Amino acid sequence: QVQLVESGGGLVQTGGSLRLSCTASGRTLSSYVWKWFRQAPGKEREFVAKISYAGTSINYGDSVKGRFAISRDNAKNMVYLQMNSLKPEDTAVYYCNSGLNYWAQTPGDYWGQGTQVTVSS
Repeated sequence: QVQLVESGGGLVQTGGSLRLSCTASGRTLSSYVWKWFRQAPGKEREFVAKISYAGTSINYGDSVKGRFAISRDNAKNMVYLQMNSLKPEDTAVYYCNSGLNYWAQTPGDYWGQGTQVTVSS
């Protein structure tokens, strides 16, 4: 059974940075796509970023382009999300996700439990 566990969330001031991590267990995901999604209270889930299995293709949601960076370490079965220049509107629960389809913005089969990111103004 695949389990994804996020870490690194917390409270940060506007303009600050956080680095989220997500580690997988139960299966090697080196041939899988990693994605990050987020959901703020009362809002729909939003695509944040994705990275192909080899890390050669990356894509971001419009609201985070130029501020966030996704990366992966296949040897560690992990994905990261470096978040810079954080804004109050980035406040949300962030979820890592993994699946086989890179081209779709829809999520794959595996989800983490989520980590809260709160940006204070």
